[in-house]
Amino acid sequence: MNRHYYISDNLDDLEQLERELEAQGISTEQIHVLSERSAELEQHHLHSVPSLLRKDVMKSGVNGALIGLALAILVLAIAYLAGWTDSAAGWPPFILLAAIVLGFCTWEGGFFGFQQPNSRFLSFEGHLRQGQHVFFVDLQPHEEPLLEQLMPRYPKLQQAGVGPATPYWLTRWQHSWNRFRQMI
Repeated sequence: MNRHYYISDNLDDLEQLERELEAQGISTEQIHVLSERSAELEQHHLHSVPSLLRKDVMKSGVNGALIGLALAILVLAIAYLAGWTDSAAGWPPFILLAAIVLGFCTWEGGFFGFQQPNSRFLSFEGHLRQGQHVFFVDLQPHEEPLLEQLMPRYPKLQQAGVGPATPYWLTRWQHSWNRFRQMI
């Protein structure tokens, strides 16, 4: 999937574009608007970026988990090479220590990410401070012609690039989950 970014200061256009994309079969979970003016987004019924995704929690958490995994392996290797696992206690205390190290590093990485803006949105900070909005849509290659057909109707939208998107399986899962919640 590819993520297509557009910048606009007109929420009416963005709302209309979102409706047209949904009418063409693009799910709401594939469409987002990043803005500093959340109240206006709600009035226009636009799908805003959740506050958790505005931060670098996932990227930092994964980095912390990788560091934790390396340290956990180091703990187990030192315990084995030092012969401590041959004692009456055996492996369990060292496995527990390795799990604690892994968990702590993952948590600390995620905690660090809460303090950082999402690295994918850093290039848009100037536009957001100026009161503009970033519209982005995650599309599979066969869906991209739909967007190309619709964009000439919105000359005020400024194309801002293409980048990696949320994995397809995660978007499908979010869509299924939201449909399930509506049924309850």
